[in-house]
Amino acid sequence: MNVRPLGEKILIKRIEAEGKTAGGIVLPDTAKEKPKEGKVIALGDGKLLKSGERAKFQVKKGNRVLFSSYGGTEVKIDGEEYLLMSEEDILAVID
Repeated sequence: MNVRPLGEKILIKRIEAEGKTAGGIVLPDTAKEKPKEGKVIALGDGKLLKSGERAKFQVKKGNRVLFSSYGGTEVKIDGEEYLLMSEEDILAVID
């Protein structure tokens, strides 16, 4: 299925958290924190400005990003979980 976010929305696929601690202890699923890192899958057209033009995104498709804990809406597409969020919920791009 092909999904295209609307307006200033961005579709992100979470990058799964490590299942072990630095000391080698395996964490059960209930102890894992939801990852705050993901990959940009698709972008909308951009925020509509008062001038009628669209603002350009600071991120692009394929970027690895950090986002806020409570940002975005979880959606399921073809059995995969994604986040749909505004660009303002993205905190940083990882190089």
